Amino acid sequence: MLSFLIRRLLSLPLILLAVTLLIVLVMQLIPVEQRAAAYTSNLEQLGRLQEIIETNNLDGNVFEQYWSWLQGALVGNLGYSRTSGQPVLVTLRERFPVTLELTLYTIVPLALLGVWLGGYAALHRNRLADTVIRTLAVLGYSVPSFVLEVWLLVIFYGALNLLPGTGNLGNESAILLLTGELRRVTGLVTLDALLSGRLDVFWDGLRHLALPVFTLLAVSSAGLIKGTRASMLEALNSDYIRTARAKGLSERVVVRKHARRNALLSVVTLVGLSLSGLLQGAVLAETLYGYPGIGAWAAQAAALGDMPGVLGFALLAATVVVLGNLLTDVAYTLIDPRVRYA
Repeated sequence: MLSFLIRRLLSLPLILLAVTLLIVLVMQLIPVEQRAAAYTSNLEQLGRLQEIIETNNLDGNVFEQYWSWLQGALVGNLGYSRTSGQPVLVTLRERFPVTLELTLYTIVPLALLGVWLGGYAALHRNRLADTVIRTLAVLGYSVPSFVLEVWLLVIFYGALNLLPGTGNLGNESAILLLTGELRRVTGLVTLDALLSGRLDVFWDGLRHLALPVFTLLAVSSAGLIKGTRASMLEALNSDYIRTARAKGLSERVVVRKHARRNALLSVVTLVGLSLSGLLQGAVLAETLYGYPGIGAWAAQAAALGDMPGVLGFALLAATVVVLGNLLTDVAYTLIDPRVRYA
């Protein structure tokens, strides 16, 4: 197992190299002057675009440009993001905890609710409950996420005024954070509020999380529900389940100790894929809800041709995906002791 983990971790740099090189290749489609503008931080520098192009080797071939960026990245210099007005590394450090908080509040109910609904649908196959759950899953697939986001904003923010529409904190809470009255310990607003004993800020953070979390849940749970249902049905129709029932075991024991445990292997894969997909979903959700996470910044960086910003986000996204897949593989061995990695 240890050798497997080491091999997977050693492959991470190669994956990051491939991903970032691909991004640089795609960015060549943007005119060189526009890419050079992304390296400026003020109007004065805009008048020296040719100098910036030569300094950063933006007019060289793609491999020269990539090597120039890679040399800086190896010493921790990921460049300057015009989109955020800060170095890329600083932006990643400040914004990633915001997206991580959104992901954590989504992945836990996603796993619990998706697995439970999928299993419940399988146990009540072709009954009313199964039909309702499958219909909800199909709706989750069918409704575009941006349409759902607009509906939620119109209803809960515009019409009912029950939930905030943008940001991750209200003005009063944000002032407390800026002035230092609310200590920034982890970067997760709700957790920092609890550590500081500010339940009002904690509640404010939860209210701002409600709409983006619900959106990600509605979109991501559809695949997990359908996948769990299919995996559970396959397990319930297998020979070992029929043998367990023939031995006189109660239906509860058959489902919990035999069917559900064996179905979990496929479900863990789906949860791992959902974790990776949440980072992609956060780009659209954060953009529309004005949530100041890494997804909203990445979308703006891509729109402005901010190559340092796009490359920084690609590095982080690839790392999250690889580590998420690694955790999934480790979870296999915890669920099924028969699974071994050489």
